[in-house]
Amino acid sequence: MSELKDRCVAVVDDEYLIAAALSVQVEGLGLTVCGTAATAEEAIALARDQRPAVVLMDVRLGGDKDGVDAALVIHATVGSKVIFVTGSREPATLARIERDHAAAVLFKPISDWQLRDAIETVLGA
Repeated sequence: MSELKDRCVAVVDDEYLIAAALSVQVEGLGLTVCGTAATAEEAIALARDQRPAVVLMDVRLGGDKDGVDAALVIHATVGSKVIFVTGSREPATLARIERDHAAAVLFKPISDWQLRDAIETVLGA
């Protein structure tokens, strides 16, 4: 497995405006957004191609699979740290996230400081 890109963050959300806002927040932290994706399949392909250190992953995505499904594959094949970004506080959803290898869970809307703290913690900064 090749090295992860240490300043690279992938943003996965099926809502364009949320993905764009998260991208602006990430870039404001001095990090690089190496790509965005709207489905689990796109997220997996993006992670395999770009090898991001961190993936900001929405739970609910367009398509047959959700963010938890994508995160499991990304963690197993790429090794990126996944920070879940969700608006859901449903116990079943949170239990699925906990069974995955979540580096952190952030609840929408996300402030700049919440995102910064989570990414710094994950990257060990």
